Amino acid sequence: MTEHDQLPLPDYDHLPVDGLTSRIRTLDAAGLETLLEYERAHADRLQVVTIMENRLAALREGAQPSGGDPAAAAADDPVHAAGGSKVSEATTGPAMNPPSQGDPTNPAQPRSTG
Repeated sequence: MTEHDQLPLPDYDHLPVDGLTSRIRTLDAAGLETLLEYERAHADRLQVVTIMENRLAALREGAQPSGGDPAAAAADDPVHAAGGSKVSEATTGPAMNPPSQGDPTNPAQPRSTG
């Protein structure tokens, strides 16, 4: 069985299904067979398996890979936050009084009528 690190499409497990069709068009039959084997052994998503089987049939009938680099960034790639959250003093919310139920040291706060 093929391991995740040996797949012809980097980060395959994180690619959106909609963008998969254009990505697999860059693969030859051997690369697509590797990916199809991995998909069947792991998620086995019917939509993805069908897309891959149809493309594999087209390659066997003479279609050619579209070219391009399957590892290149695409517009449909998931976006990951760089550097984490942008939380700071300037982005904190207003101070809030916790509810008084169950805490005898916190007296009830009047409600504003606005």
